[in-house]
Order: sequence, then structure tokens, then C-alpha cells
Amino acid sequence: MFPTIEKMAFVLSILGALLVLEGIPYFGFPKAVKEWALVLQDMSERTLRIMGLVIMAAGIIIILAVRSL
Repeated sequence: MFPTIEKMAFVLSILGALLVLEGIPYFGFPKAVKEWALVLQDMSERTLRIMGLVIMAAGIIIILAVRSL
């Protein structure tokens, strides 16, 4: 009924990997991140929502593809 330690460790490992990937642009390219943040301010909310939806859909497709291997 409760998740096992192995499953929780896996989920936390994935979360850790995600945080590492998210931090790479800030560490490696801080100037570009600042410039991109300015570009994001000028984008409409609709465009940002569509971008978010596409990114989430791509993530789900990748997860399903990997799980089917």
C-alpha cells in the first residue's frame, strides 16, 4: 500500500537529476538566462501556456517511450 524505499529513492533521484539539469543554464550561461527572461516578459501569456503544454507533452511522450522499452 505504501511506496517502498526503492520507489521513493528512484523518485528522489529523478527529482535531483531534474534540479541538476535546471541549474545548468544558470551556472553556465547566466547572461543568456537574463536575456531570455527579458524575452519571456514580452511574450503573451497564451504563448507561454502553449510552450508549457508542448514541453509537458514532450516530457510525457519521453516517459512513455522509455517505459515501453
